[in-house]
Amino acid sequence: MKKEMICIVCPRGCHLQVDEESLQVTGNSCEKGAVYGRNELTHPTRVVCSTVKLISDQLCRCPVKTDQAVAKDKIMDVMHAINQIQVQAPVKIGQVLCNNIAGTGAKLVATRNIEH
Repeated sequence: MKKEMICIVCPRGCHLQVDEESLQVTGNSCEKGAVYGRNELTHPTRVVCSTVKLISDQLCRCPVKTDQAVAKDKIMDVMHAINQIQVQAPVKIGQVLCNNIAGTGAKLVATRNIEH
């Protein structure tokens, strides 16, 4: 049985077919697509982007993301942890707001500079 998916590694958006037994990938234009297709079937991951509560005179939320992809089955755990975080301005881009978020090994980092 073949699983069909669209590769999200680059803007090309190749239409992949991945054999569920052999994990052989077809339809990819580059090796990154083949790796993506195999990984998507065996261990799908995503970078999580969201916002955290911010104590500031100007804004109420600070945009954040994980510094690495986390397993898709852990995304809800990551989001629950993100909802518990509150940071005080000022915040700098790349500032680590949480190490090992939800036990995933990923750091949660700010993606915007925020003054007061």
